[in-house]
Amino acid sequence: MSDRTIAITGASGKTGFRIAEELMVHGDRPRLLVRSSSVIPDTLMNADQVRLSLQDPIALDSALKGVDALVIATGARPSIDLLGPMRVDAWGVRAQVESCLRVGVTRVILVSSLCAGRWRHPLNLFGLILVWKRIGEQALENSGLDWTVIRPGGLSEREETLEEEGVYWSGPDQQENDSIPRRLVARCCLEALNTPASIGRILEVTSSVSRPVISLPDALLSIDS
Repeated sequence: MSDRTIAITGASGKTGFRIAEELMVHGDRPRLLVRSSSVIPDTLMNADQVRLSLQDPIALDSALKGVDALVIATGARPSIDLLGPMRVDAWGVRAQVESCLRVGVTRVILVSSLCAGRWRHPLNLFGLILVWKRIGEQALENSGLDWTVIRPGGLSEREETLEEEGVYWSGPDQQENDSIPRRLVARCCLEALNTPASIGRILEVTSSVSRPVISLPDALLSIDS
């Protein structure tokens, strides 16, 4: 069991709250960084909560002080607000990276998306979302922090049979489709936190019951071979 304080932005989101739950299962203390209007699941009511705007650098710095790592699970949702991806996935990630640098948080996990950086993709109809996600990734990559980017495929809410499902880990720009349950993405984030060899890597993840269950360290050996 661990005993770390891990900040999560986007912690009220469908992936973010699962990350917090998985951290608690493994003995970590999640610190939920959420907006004032966010609704927290009952399972996380006893977790540390900080309500703030990520555009407020003073509040963000205060919220990140003393944490052992940050998981960035913020992400713009497809909507008619075509500037949302720029604000959330690019400038929002950059603001969090800059705050980490100011307060001394060195370990950061970013949940991004398969196909980040691609121009010709249907998702870009929603404000060039994949282009802005890549700009957010680059802000983290160029920061000098100990970073890992997790790029999941299509996200599902499914919670059953996950123990039998193997994750396909790959390096960047190796996968284009397929899906993964949000709960497994959360577990991938935790596994990356616990795997020093994942630092400085972009890791794409999808899953299938037809794939063998494999640990991240073993997957990295396969990727590097």
